[in-house]
Amino acid sequence: MIQRHSKLVTVIFSGALLCLTTSGHAQKLPPSVTIGTNPAGTVIYSVGAGLAKVISGAGPMQSSVQPYTGTSTFMPLLDSGEIDFGVINAVEMNLGYQGPAKLKVGGKNPLPHVPNARLIMRGSPLYIGLAAKKDSTIKTVHDLKGKRVTGEYPANLAIWYHLYAALANGGMTWDDVKVVPVPAVNEGIDALAQGRADVSVHAVGAAKIKEADAAVGIRHVPIDCSVQGDARVRKAVPGYGTATLKSGYSTGIIADTCVLAFDLYFLGHKGLSNEVVQAALKAVWDNTDKLPPLHAQFQEWTHDRAASADVTIPYHSAAVQFYKEKNLWNAKMDETQKRLLAVNP
Repeated sequence: MIQRHSKLVTVIFSGALLCLTTSGHAQKLPPSVTIGTNPAGTVIYSVGAGLAKVISGAGPMQSSVQPYTGTSTFMPLLDSGEIDFGVINAVEMNLGYQGPAKLKVGGKNPLPHVPNARLIMRGSPLYIGLAAKKDSTIKTVHDLKGKRVTGEYPANLAIWYHLYAALANGGMTWDDVKVVPVPAVNEGIDALAQGRADVSVHAVGAAKIKEADAAVGIRHVPIDCSVQGDARVRKAVPGYGTATLKSGYSTGIIADTCVLAFDLYFLGHKGLSNEVVQAALKAVWDNTDKLPPLHAQFQEWTHDRAASADVTIPYHSAAVQFYKEKNLWNAKMDETQKRLLAVNP
């Protein structure tokens, strides 16, 4: 009788201990996390929505997308921890992470300073294309001189840099074109479709490009992919490069077309707990095969690209540990991490 009672106490105690352990683990993870993105209709929004879907599907955290007018709007919220994660590109993060005292391009102050931003995963390359109407006489970047080009972009300053780099690629500056002021990236395409601008810019494959193509017909205008053209881009804004997309690659790519290219980042901030970072990263890592059907941008969102020494902000410490456990972290990455952390410890 005493033996049976002892076994019962042991079972009850073990169950209670399990509950406490489980409860303790659950307390480390919030019920939900947010991913900041650009507005609906952009590739960034689609990528954020895809990541949120696989994170929610993997559990135990739910994830939701929080769209903003542009990165200039939500980068400070990511830095302060008001939102948990974000999807931003390598060029913007270089400008924002270095800060206004350290990096200035084309006489323009960089994006909001984000010293607390930390990389979770390097994603796929994003392609940015100049856009004109299909019947436009503008055939290459060199035809932009004197034309109406969308600019200013106060709510989405990164787009200003896209066009600044594209103009530099053609050996031009903003003084060589007629600037049509717009607040953000989607409004630039609206100005083009409405006939208020001759050229704008957007991510290749964006829903907004497809919408405008259905309405008025859109063609991506090639920039210069020569060695000299690529060098002008890289000198104008560090982080950019050029790439040639084959005819039919996406809406508006009606012939082999040279475009701007840079990496997309899945980001957090240094205040995120290790548990939250590892849970989100593991969810994406274990479900990369579920991403490509959600959007074409995920075709190159692979394990091989996740950890890299060729990045513009440091990784979160929990991400570093994750990649070490996957045997992907190396000495070059350690060197980059140390160098970048020295900028904003």
